[in-house]
Amino acid sequence: MALSDPLSLEPLDAPLTALIDHARRAGADAADALGLYGRSASISVRGGELEDIDNSEGFDIGLRVLVGQRQACVSSSDLSASAIQRLAERAVAMAKLAPEDPYCGLAPDERLSERRNGDGLDLFDPTVVEPAALQARAMAVEAAALNVKGVRQAEGAQASFAWSAVRLRTSAGFDGGYATSRHGLSVSAVAERDGAMERDYDHDSVRWFSDLRSPENVGREAGERAVARLGASSMPSAALPVIFDRRVSSSLIGALIGSISGNAVARGVSFLKDDLGAQLFSSDIQILEDPLRSRGLSSRPFDGEGVKTQPFDIIRDGQLTSWLLNTSAARQLGLETNGHGARGLSNPPGITTSNVALMPGPLSPEALIAETGRGLLVREMFGPSLNPTTGDYSVGVSGFAIENGLTTYPVSEVTIAGNLRDLFASLRPASDLLYEYDTNAPTVRVEGLTIAGR
Repeated sequence: MALSDPLSLEPLDAPLTALIDHARRAGADAADALGLYGRSASISVRGGELEDIDNSEGFDIGLRVLVGQRQACVSSSDLSASAIQRLAERAVAMAKLAPEDPYCGLAPDERLSERRNGDGLDLFDPTVVEPAALQARAMAVEAAALNVKGVRQAEGAQASFAWSAVRLRTSAGFDGGYATSRHGLSVSAVAERDGAMERDYDHDSVRWFSDLRSPENVGREAGERAVARLGASSMPSAALPVIFDRRVSSSLIGALIGSISGNAVARGVSFLKDDLGAQLFSSDIQILEDPLRSRGLSSRPFDGEGVKTQPFDIIRDGQLTSWLLNTSAARQLGLETNGHGARGLSNPPGITTSNVALMPGPLSPEALIAETGRGLLVREMFGPSLNPTTGDYSVGVSGFAIENGLTTYPVSEVTIAGNLRDLFASLRPASDLLYEYDTNAPTVRVEGLTIAGR
């Protein structure tokens, strides 16, 4: 490994300025421009041999123009002066033909972030992992998985690192940008016994190389998980408590996030559209968001519209405190944007969250399982189905049966189903919260789900 200077945002300066200038000359009333630089490398191995190398580097730009109450978005990877001018002129021509949108527009000046860079957030690690080192790490993670007794083969052993820089500039004068890095390891292991095979995986993804788990740890975990699933069978159908392992529990919080998105609420397609301020969870449940978390996987100093980001209580004492709003959704609902705008290269701003976490409870996962008595521990999910207007939820799962407060035989080929309202109301978190994803949760137990097995 070697160190490199932090990414410079300067190469994105001239293209973004030119985009906005050309758009205004072509007739745009307002515009915002997004510039991205990315550099990434990943290496996969199989059977101790190099299988795939993916190495990419490049710039991309995106432009949104507003003509009255009409807007259009365009993007390109061509940063030449002539291409930028054509792109801006095409965007204005498209906007003039677009249908009117009474809610589109730039974010209000008073909502814009004073923080214009990533200083203090520790998002960029200058460590460069050379291809030879990536290959060695991929081989090490594969070897660790194969070293677990019962593992027949390893698939998709991969090591990667990526750098990116983002810069947002608007015709109203906002100009901000920051750089990020990410390091990763992953592997899938296949275990076999008496001709029957089971697969499982493990991975790790962090901002800083020094925070990455060792290849030996990731590979061993994947192998042990695969072996533990050997002999899996269905289980009797029943209405029982279900415990979601930390690896999958964040999906439940993700379902909540989607249901309180301002866009879904404004369109009337969320089962929670009338529940602002309602008691959705027990009073000891807190779900918090921290876009300014140091080394957070989705930390950002400002949102996709330049709006200030700050710690945010999504659920406080079990109650839903607010919708998640960008500028457009806020205007539709007669509210103010609260820093959840997401800007893509080719689309108008959407809605997203940053470093969401369900706060942990007092019991360890083992104690929560012991207290449960009889139920199902879910370790993996397949093809979840959610009706956003009713909250009805179903998903295929695998995991382990719980009997007499202990995990027993491995389970597969079962489906669990219920309604998210019942699930949220009964949810109880364990103590094992880790910030491993953009949305995080500890192991949780829920009631009100039906297990469909044999």
